Amino acid sequence: MNSAGPYRGRLAPSPTGYLHLGHARTFWRAQERARTGGGALILRNEDLDAARCNPEFVGAMLEDLRWFGFAWNEGPDVGGDHGPYEQSRRTDLYRAAFEKLRAGNYVYPCACSRRDIQAAGAAPHADDDEVIYPGTCRPQANLAPPSRGLVPEVAAARPPARRAWRFRVPDEEEILFVDGNFGRQRFVAGRAFGDFVVWRWDDVPAYQPACVVDDAAMRITEVVRGADLLVSTARQLLLYRALELPPPAFFHCELLRDAAGRRLAKRQAALSLRELRARGLQPPELRFGWGSGG
Repeated sequence: MNSAGPYRGRLAPSPTGYLHLGHARTFWRAQERARTGGGALILRNEDLDAARCNPEFVGAMLEDLRWFGFAWNEGPDVGGDHGPYEQSRRTDLYRAAFEKLRAGNYVYPCACSRRDIQAAGAAPHADDDEVIYPGTCRPQANLAPPSRGLVPEVAAARPPARRAWRFRVPDEEEILFVDGNFGRQRFVAGRAFGDFVVWRWDDVPAYQPACVVDDAAMRITEVVRGADLLVSTARQLLLYRALELPPPAFFHCELLRDAAGRRLAKRQAALSLRELRARGLQPPELRFGWGSGG
């Protein structure tokens, strides 16, 4: 684990909508853990997806976080020694990591469409949203005969420009880690998650490698985030190993849910920090009951 030096935590919102109360509670825990650890808090703007990110939401994100009571030591608005703090300006780092993965034979091109994968893939893990990739484009030497889905010849016939690159997971390997909140975690590669995209068909790095590269480069010692990303941690630990980078510690928080038990989403504008502020609510009353740890 990357435990050398003082504590360094981070907030990593994506400007694809207004931040909601669930974001705030997880971020508050991150801030409290950084303060308790006597360390620094870094704000990173995860704006890689140009089609979904909006400059309006960047400004709103900074304003809403400040209003709620957040203060960070490094970030896009205050600078720091590990910038730039916008992912859209860090593409060279991601590309270098991708080339290392490709040189190590950890990745392969994939021409399957989202529709193909939805139709042929296995159901995702209970805490994950990503359908398990059926292995259609995986090199034949490492691929068991598929029971369903596209045959490789069909996928290979698609134009190269429409191909993504997937990380080949070591099937049946147990990925073990101890979460700071939920304790011992175990995921079996190939069952809990399948081969995952590291470079998208539109020449944009995917979430998993970008997150790994940034957390390592920014010397993050602990990642605090929602429990919906527990499976992502298993994926990312494989990337840390392949890239020969020390992983941070992980602390996953319970998700804030609505009255129907559904986790909050940005489309639920009624619980956005912006809307709550417009109603006259104040941060201390919104944080009531969170405790010192958020």
